[in-house]
Amino acid sequence: MSGSAVLLALVLQLSSPLPEALRGAWSVDLSARADEPYIKSMTLDLQSDGRLAGDFYDSEIEGGRWTASRGRLCVSFRTTDGVGPYHTTACLDGDRVEGQTWAEHRSFLFLWTAERPAGADAAR
Repeated sequence: MSGSAVLLALVLQLSSPLPEALRGAWSVDLSARADEPYIKSMTLDLQSDGRLAGDFYDSEIEGGRWTASRGRLCVSFRTTDGVGPYHTTACLDGDRVEGQTWAEHRSFLFLWTAERPAGADAAR
């Protein structure tokens, strides 16, 4: 790798948001229709070793990981409904989160967004 490529990689790494920007409580908009709001909670605990704990859609996060790279801060994790796994990925986008959840056993891929609950601090 050339010196300029290494420098660019370091700059991109350093310009990624800090874990605190994603840590804490979020309100996830899972609405299938704009006129039928469906909001669930998500709590993210980004740990210093890259592991992720918390909950999503009333289910404990399993096998969670997070990374900050290429100017982005993202998480990936698994939850379950007792029948099968739900695989979720999400990235911070400004002051909100954009994510997707895939449930093969339910044959769906769902795109969602999340915002901080009213009055919530960024890091908890």
